[in-house]
Amino acid sequence: MTDTLSALAILFAAAFGAATLLPFQSEIVLGALYFRQDAPVWALLCVASVGNTLGSVLNWVIGRWIEHFRHSRWFPVSDTQLERAQEWYIRWGLWSLLISWAPFGDAVTVVAGIMRCPLWAFVVIVGAVKTLRYAIVLWGLAAV
Repeated sequence: MTDTLSALAILFAAAFGAATLLPFQSEIVLGALYFRQDAPVWALLCVASVGNTLGSVLNWVIGRWIEHFRHSRWFPVSDTQLERAQEWYIRWGLWSLLISWAPFGDAVTVVAGIMRCPLWAFVVIVGAVKTLRYAIVLWGLAAV
C-alpha cells in the first residue's frame, strides 16, 4: 500500500511540475509506473490528470499576478511579446486552452491568467484535455 502511495505521489509531483514552466517529463514517470504495475491504471490516470491540471492552475495564478511586475527589469517577456500573446488569446479565447496539453501550452495557461479567464472554465477545459492526453498515452502504452 505504501509503495502504491509513494508511486502515486511521485507521479503527482512529476505531472504537477510538467504543467509548470519547469522542464519535467511526466510521461516517462507514467510509463515507468504503468509497466511496473505499481498502481491501477485508473489511479495513474486520475493522479496524473489532477497533478497536471493543478500545475496549470498555478500557471493561471502566476498569470493573474505577474502583470503587476510588467515594467520591472526582470520581467520575463517584452511588451511586444506580451501584447502579441494577449492579442492571440483575444482572438481564440477559451478555445486556446485546447492546446494546453502541448509542450508550449504552459505559456497559454499563464496568458489565460493574465487575461482573467474564469477559473471554473479554465479548470474544466484544461482538466479535460490533460486527462484525454494521459488516457491516450496509457492507451498507447497498453498497445506496446
